[in-house]
Amino acid sequence: MAHVSVTIAGRAYRMACDEGQEEHLLGLGRQLDAKIDALRSSFGEIGDMRLAVMAGIMVADELSEMQRRAATLQQDLDELRQTRDNALQREQQTQMRVTQALTDAASRVEKLIDSLSKTGV
Repeated sequence: MAHVSVTIAGRAYRMACDEGQEEHLLGLGRQLDAKIDALRSSFGEIGDMRLAVMAGIMVADELSEMQRRAATLQQDLDELRQTRDNALQREQQTQMRVTQALTDAASRVEKLIDSLSKTGV
């Protein structure tokens, strides 16, 4: 298990993470710290806990919006896949009908040739 020191609102927090996730965790810490700094700039010194809660709610709101967008995109993707599958099925049916029509036409031509050859034309 790896450890990193994440600085948020001027305080360092030692945190454990999986090996290879150190930079990711540090980046998340920087994002949260930036949100707290932005809130501090907007509202002044209203208390570290309050700023942290507000930043957490902002992050949760962003996550909720991304989840909503992901669900909408997944629904759109599912609909597109269904449309594609329907189109492929229609294409396959059309190809089968065309093949059958060509086979029928070839059969009629062969019968006509047989008929003409028997009559001597």
